[in-house]
Formats: sequence, C-alpha cells, structure tokens
Amino acid sequence: MKNSTLIRWGITHAVGVLIYVILLATFFNQANSWFGEEDKDIITPVAAIMLFIFSALLTGGLVLAKPIMLYIDGQKKDGFKLLLFTGISMFFLTILAFGVLLIMR
Repeated sequence: MKNSTLIRWGITHAVGVLIYVILLATFFNQANSWFGEEDKDIITPVAAIMLFIFSALLTGGLVLAKPIMLYIDGQKKDGFKLLLFTGISMFFLTILAFGVLLIMR
C-alpha cells in the first residue's frame, strides 16, 4: 500500500476519533440539563460504565482495527505505518485542540 494512502487512512481514523470525542463532550456538556443533576441510584454508574466501554470499543476500532487486519494479512509494515500515522495525526489534533484552548483563553 502506498504511504499516501496510509497517511490518508491515518488522518481519517484520527478525525473519526475527534468527531466522536466532540460528540461525547457535547453530550457531557448537556447531560445535566437533559437528565437532571441528581444521581439516579444504580442507573447512573451503569450508564457511565457502559458509555466508557462503548467508547473504548469505538475508538479502539477506529485506531486499531485496520492496522491489525493489515498485520494479520501479512502486510506487517503497512499495519505498523498506519498505526503510526494515526497516532501522529491524533497527536497533531490534540496539539491543535490545546492551541484553540490557549487562543480562546
């Protein structure tokens, strides 16, 4: 696989994680107004843990699924490169997010 294709996939996967994180942050920001501020006994921790597990599944799938598939198919270098490009893309998006925070300060 060409490096340009792997870079594009890496950026796409990192942007997918970013979009999910934005949606999750929006949810957390609005949760009190939607569900109220008081704790709902056992339901609140159950919902929070289920959301945590779903988040791990979704982001793990976005970051790891394709590199693992490439690795298993014998394209070990491509799998490692894709994981590397995804990690680098996520790092730059994280730096960008902190830059926006500094600008908005």
